[in-house]
Amino acid sequence: MHVMEAVIGCLALAALPACGPSAPDLDDVKRDQREILFRLGRLDRSVEGAATQPAAAPAAPEVKTYPDKVYEILVGASPVKGPKSAPVTIVEFSDFQCPPCGDSRDLVKQVLQAYPEDVKLVYKQFPLIGVHDHALDAAKAAIAADKQGRFWEMHDVLYQNQRELSVDKLTEYAGRIGLDVPRWVKDFSSQEVQEQVANERRDGRAADVDATPTFFVNGKRVGERSLGEFRTMIEEALRTRPGKKG
Repeated sequence: MHVMEAVIGCLALAALPACGPSAPDLDDVKRDQREILFRLGRLDRSVEGAATQPAAAPAAPEVKTYPDKVYEILVGASPVKGPKSAPVTIVEFSDFQCPPCGDSRDLVKQVLQAYPEDVKLVYKQFPLIGVHDHALDAAKAAIAADKQGRFWEMHDVLYQNQRELSVDKLTEYAGRIGLDVPRWVKDFSSQEVQEQVANERRDGRAADVDATPTFFVNGKRVGERSLGEFRTMIEEALRTRPGKKG
């Protein structure tokens, strides 16, 4: 089927009853259709001519790579688990509604248990707002809980209930972990909490984060999410840390 024939068919379908422009707009539509048909007549001839030419080689797909660079990611106001003086810092950018983020909880726990004195975890919010409808509210819920020193308790409850993150449920969880709920509600809705989420998302974008979860070990992006990969990167960071003797 030529381009002209295909488009004429589409224009005919467009005439079927549907919610659309009112009667005074139809003259404009007809004028537009005539202009489209005129232009497509020329396009149809161009396509027929191009069909006789050798096909161009397909462009190679763009592969997005992450060089072995070190990003400077400030802790800021983000919550920290582990000794604050630990020589190795793992930064995690995550989304409470993201299933792979939930699946990574056991791995993160294993890493921290393997290096209780040498590693600390910094958790940063990176809600995928366009993908997960409750991600932003969950991020705000956790930061509001942090205002009362209960971030990690809220963190655990949210990951245990990833499919139930409505505001009503978030409020229920706030009570469940022993928060002052009216204070939590006020913090949840505050500009300060909203700005912290925005700041942590900016931290992620500055570090080329494009998916969750994304981890960094002393500023180096973790490729494979496995205990072996974390061990390799942590041991390397410990060997090369400033001030290490021997």
